[in-house]
Amino acid sequence: QVFTFNSVEIQAKPSVKAKNGAPMSIICHADISKSTDFQLNHNFTIFKNGKLVFMTVTDKGDAQYDIPATRSSDTGDYECTVEAGRKTKSSKSLRVRVTGMTKPILTAEKKEVLEGEVVKLRCELPEEEPPLHFFFQKIKMNSTPKEKHVFEARRNFSVVEFSVEEGDNILQFDCFGGRYVNFEFEKSEHSNKTLVTVREPFIKPTLSARPSSNITEGDRIQFECSTVVAWMRDIEIILQKNRTILKSVRDEKHLKYSTVATLEDSGEYLCKVEQGRASKTNKLNVVVSELFPKPILVASMKNLDENKELTLSCSINGFRKANFSVFRKNSNGDIWLKNSRNLTMRVSVNDTGSYFCKAEVKGIVKESKPVGINVFAPVSKPTLSVVGGLPEVVLGKTLQLICRSATGTPPITFTFYKGSEIKATVINDTYATFLDENIRQDDKRGYKCEAKNNHSSGMKTSDILNVTVIVPIRNASLGSIPYGEVEDGSETAFLCSVKEGSWPIHFRIFRKSDHEVLLFEKSENADRVMWRKKAMSRQDTGTYYCMASNRANVDVKSQPITISVILASWQKGIIAAFVLLPLAGAAALTLWWFLCKKKKAKGPSLEMSGSALATNLTSEKLTRQHNDGDYYSGSGYIEDSENHMKSTDESKGPDLESAEVEYTEVEVSTLDPHRGIDSVPIHFPAPAQKGTETVYSEIRKANH
Repeated sequence: QVFTFNSVEIQAKPSVKAKNGAPMSIICHADISKSTDFQLNHNFTIFKNGKLVFMTVTDKGDAQYDIPATRSSDTGDYECTVEAGRKTKSSKSLRVRVTGMTKPILTAEKKEVLEGEVVKLRCELPEEEPPLHFFFQKIKMNSTPKEKHVFEARRNFSVVEFSVEEGDNILQFDCFGGRYVNFEFEKSEHSNKTLVTVREPFIKPTLSARPSSNITEGDRIQFECSTVVAWMRDIEIILQKNRTILKSVRDEKHLKYSTVATLEDSGEYLCKVEQGRASKTNKLNVVVSELFPKPILVASMKNLDENKELTLSCSINGFRKANFSVFRKNSNGDIWLKNSRNLTMRVSVNDTGSYFCKAEVKGIVKESKPVGINVFAPVSKPTLSVVGGLPEVVLGKTLQLICRSATGTPPITFTFYKGSEIKATVINDTYATFLDENIRQDDKRGYKCEAKNNHSSGMKTSDILNVTVIVPIRNASLGSIPYGEVEDGSETAFLCSVKEGSWPIHFRIFRKSDHEVLLFEKSENADRVMWRKKAMSRQDTGTYYCMASNRANVDVKSQPITISVILASWQKGIIAAFVLLPLAGAAALTLWWFLCKKKKAKGPSLEMSGSALATNLTSEKLTRQHNDGDYYSGSGYIEDSENHMKSTDESKGPDLESAEVEYTEVEVSTLDPHRGIDSVPIHFPAPAQKGTETVYSEIRKANH
């Protein structure tokens, strides 16, 4: 039993297009080839837009899905699938189009309603499948229909409510439906029209004014608003003017309101009757004529000096029979002054303010426009000073002046002068400030200010203020005598000076070694200061600098100098003495040995003579060297050659002026285990030389 699917086809009869309500059949045909004639069951399945709509099992090659009355929801793409003996084959897709929709059915909950109530409507599209759109219309004679739209996603009907408004008598309602089919909106025809009758719960109110709607201010006017109602429950009457409720009554048919008419009562009045949702209104325009114009208050003077006389007069143009009163405005309530047309008083500064008057005729009171009165006290002599204190300013900075008057009624006009030139004019209450940004060193002109107000006394002038210009410190420098190297125990003078700056100047001298130490400070009315350090010590070695400042409050620092404290001459002499004494002894022994050897060679007499002469000469030279201080000591190889030579020449004596000088360098192991010197240049007489010759030697400390 072998078979195979040749094809599966689907078709619609009588056509793929049908009108709403027409019958339609969807036929599926399976073309199958068999090896022999055997019975084969076929499982037919029909889908619309991918959803199962029909299924049957038969041994025939055809299946038919009948739609007795097509609807717009039957529009879509149909497809047939046939399954037999574990084999399946599907047809191509077939597009079916149904035009038109079912006519909707509209029903109203009530056929008769009252104004203010609502009409509940139900629109249904029978045999149509959701989602659906419903459109409701409220049709009123001689007016544009009102429409409401509702979308129903899960049902084929919709319910809405329409409110019944004032003036609605006989209303008509209808509806229609629609849906989107393949991105096109399909609409149904309109439903049947439903009539609804409207009854009034009350009639439109009547509004009247007595004695008339055109009256004169001062007359009494009475408003009356009334209506006719079907029943009195929850009825309310309201009287309004410009959104302001004047009076209201509840559960009554009449409203009355009475008042004395004023000009402000002119305008449109509204009577409104409300019951539930129903509301009806009526309007009335009222005109109130003026009985008399507003009074006018006149002042003899608006700006006057204190202790002057002020007269206020109140009047009505073309009208004299009235009751007048004069008042002064106050934040806590108007102050009554006098019941009269005229008021005369002697004023003080406290009388400054706004005044007005009132006039009364037939119970109508009108108020004049306010009149401002300003009473002025004279300004006192102003004082001019520098903001911040002293009358001085730093060169290049801004000078801020303040001019102040202790008394005087504002506003006060202040005028600032620099010399005879006007620099600024300021209007303020009690003081004014001025900034002078053009401060130069040669500015020596004084400042003054003037003050005046509206008092008749005129201008007041301050005393002249002379301002000192402070020149900041510029270019501080520090020097010392001697400079660089200073002997231990000697006096050193330090000089700190500035190139420019206003006196007094505050000088400070600092030493900086491991930390910074203030050594000296002093204020001088000079551009320099001298400080003497009496006895310098090794601890005074370090870097020195000075700082200078004045009232400009700017510290100027000098370049630093370095001071080195070295050994004094007497200290060097002591060290040299400790070194020379052993050497002198050694030299004497050497000389004695030499003379003794020479004596043996020349004979006894000559040896003794030579020995005595040499001994005396050596003793004499050593004695004179020690007593005359004929030596030079220093702390290094770099020595002042001029001083060295001078010291040497002075030590020669009269018998050594023409002697020749020879230098010999001798190494010395140790001078002092605790305090050595780098180099000690000394000189002494040398043996085995001519009697008039002197040998100079330099002894240096060895590394070990």
